[in-house]
Amino acid sequence: MAIPDKARPARRRWLRWWPLALILAAMVVFYASGLSSALSLQTVIREHARLEAAVHQHLVPAVAAYLVVYVVAVALSFPGASFLTIAGGFLFGMVGGSILTVLAATVGAALVFLAARTSVGAALRARAGRFTQRLAEGFEEDAFHYLLFLRLVPLFPFWLVNVAPALFSVRLGTYLSATAIGIVPGTIAYAALGDGLGGLIEAQEAARPGCVEAGTCQVDLAALATPKLGVALVLLSLAALIPVALKRWRATRGRRT
Repeated sequence: MAIPDKARPARRRWLRWWPLALILAAMVVFYASGLSSALSLQTVIREHARLEAAVHQHLVPAVAAYLVVYVVAVALSFPGASFLTIAGGFLFGMVGGSILTVLAATVGAALVFLAARTSVGAALRARAGRFTQRLAEGFEEDAFHYLLFLRLVPLFPFWLVNVAPALFSVRLGTYLSATAIGIVPGTIAYAALGDGLGGLIEAQEAARPGCVEAGTCQVDLAALATPKLGVALVLLSLAALIPVALKRWRATRGRRT
């Protein structure tokens, strides 16, 4: 049966909006079911022995589960993604946790990017004002370095940086590479905190026996943030911004000559 001509535009609009509608529906289910409250630092502390045993006994399923949970959390704009990165460092070590987190966060961000580009990108670009238009020109001129800067310097929420490039014709390959590189410093910082979490839990349990099961352990993650780690992360971020600085310097020099 042929589709009437008048029904075709409506069907095209639905096909354009279904990815975003699916994410919004999943977000409602995620928060309404109470799963968001279960993903917390206290849960990791209380279940740390079981989680460590699961990783040692079933490494591949544990890795797969972590990847899926993280991808879903980023796709649903769950605000506790930093906690999940800490959990990744605790379960898989700083290096392993960082690698898994960068992979999962990039995939989750890409899903949001593709959904936004399919659903609202063209519509919002058509209604863009002067400021938004200048922003679009900046992305089109140097999308990789612009997005890399936004990832390295967290001036805006992670979910907003996931969506914004979808409005300005940024290529998927550029989006993926800038995202993966740009989130490395922050990921290493949180994974390093998680890598030392086990020692803090043991110290708390020794000082206050039974606090783990009772959920009353007071774990201060700031104790793991050493000055050496902070300096290393700052240097890593500055190193990643070197290409941006060089490009601006060359452009300035070119205008003077």
